[in-house]
Formats: sequence, C-alpha cells, structure tokens
Amino acid sequence: MARPTVKAVLLSPVRELGDKPLLVVGPSLGTSTLLWSQAGALLGNDVDVVAWDLPGHGVSPAAAESFTVAELADAVVELVDSIAPGARFHYAGVSLGGATGLQLGIKHGERLKSLSVQCSGAKIGTPEGWLERAETVRNQGTGVMIEGSAQRWFAQGFMERQPELSSRLLHTLRDADRFSYAFCCEALAGFDVRDELCSLRVPTQALAGAEDTVAPPSFAEEIAAGITAGGGTASAATLEGVSHLAPFEAPGHVAELLRSLISWTESRGAAK
Repeated sequence: MARPTVKAVLLSPVRELGDKPLLVVGPSLGTSTLLWSQAGALLGNDVDVVAWDLPGHGVSPAAAESFTVAELADAVVELVDSIAPGARFHYAGVSLGGATGLQLGIKHGERLKSLSVQCSGAKIGTPEGWLERAETVRNQGTGVMIEGSAQRWFAQGFMERQPELSSRLLHTLRDADRFSYAFCCEALAGFDVRDELCSLRVPTQALAGAEDTVAPPSFAEEIAAGITAGGGTASAATLEGVSHLAPFEAPGHVAELLRSLISWTESRGAAK
C-alpha cells in the first residue's frame, strides 16, 4: 500500500491564502468537487474553500495500488501542506470524505480546527459488500453503478427538481477510473474507527440525511456519542428531505451549519 495523490479545486474567490480561515472539503465515492460547488460558493466570502477529489475522480490522478482511509487522510494533509505549509484548517467531508475526516481527527487532530462529518459513519457497510462492489466495478466499469447510486445519493424528487445538476454529478461517476473506484471500496471495507472515536478532541458536528439508507441518522448519533464519551465536543443533527449527499441536496442548510461551527471554533480560538 502507498499514500495516494489527491488534487484540489478552489471553490472560493481567488485571493491570498491566510487572511481567512481555511476550509478543506472532501467528496463521496463516485463524486467530484462538484459535490461542494454550491455550498462552497455560499461560504466563499467567509472562508477559503478548497475541495479535493478522490484518486481517479475529477482532477486527481488514478491510484496505482491499494490504500487505506488513514492513507487518504495523510494525502489530504500533504495536499494542505502544498498549499499552506503547516496550516491548521477546518474540514468537512461526505461519506468516504467524512470517513477521511474522522481519520484526520484521530491521526492529525493537531492540524484540525473543526470537523464536520456528513452522511458518513465510523464504519460504513460491510467488508463483504464493499469487496463485492470493488470486484464488480473492476470487471464492468463505473457505469454499472449509476442506477444504484442515483437511488442512494438523492432524496425522492431531487432528480426531477434538479435534472441537469444531478446528471452532471452522475457523469462524474461514469468518468471515474474503475480501478481507483475499486481501491476506494477496498479502503472502506477495512475502515472501522468506532473504538477510536473517544480519542477525538476536535470540535465535531455529525450531519445525517433523514432519507439516507447508506449512513442513517443513527450513524451520526454514534459518532457524536463516541466522541463525547471520551470527553470531546460533538453534536449530531438530521437534515430533513436529504439523502446521502447533504451539501449537494441542501447547500444552504449545510453552509449555514458549517458557518456556525467555524465561527464558534474561530471565536473560541481567539479567546484563548
């Protein structure tokens, strides 16, 4: 295994980094930085928003070999250091991007100011399910996942209300590198940090979609409970009318919740 390489896109206005807080946002499997484009634009006047892509998705190069979620977290830190060496940052991620956020908090907590884990869990699915999906996609390509992903990703009626937007995101899934997608599935197969939540000391919000069948609200509650049991600060919230891609389906609501978390942690830091 080796640390993969991830690339990023700036979603906020171009300006000198450092004047505003840095927010790094991460994707769900099969998506791209498009997932965060609307929420990032809403936050762009208050924070510098940098969105990264999974290996073989969007602007990131394909992975040559397998990797773990912990190694994805290492790659995100390396990415940040290439932009703003040693900087502390806020982080928000969806599904696999949220799992990466938990690993950041566990392994690189000193670098994080706050953490927003969205539509994710300390363990997602079963190893058998992920390994089966990895094998299917390796053999048949990512196109085979489009119909099932459309059903999992979006709450009822979203695709009808936003046909162009949802179609664009599904095209990112179609265009993803099949082998990198499979490596991501295998990383999720080996991901389980339930016993390590108590070590997290980063102020954390766990957000869930009320209609999410992949990472239901109970997963967000488990994250918050695990962190607070260890003496950390965490809360859980459920977004109505949302399935598995909160910042895409409800960008205004997610931006508002992130703005509140970032403002609170920034003001708390200034008071120290």
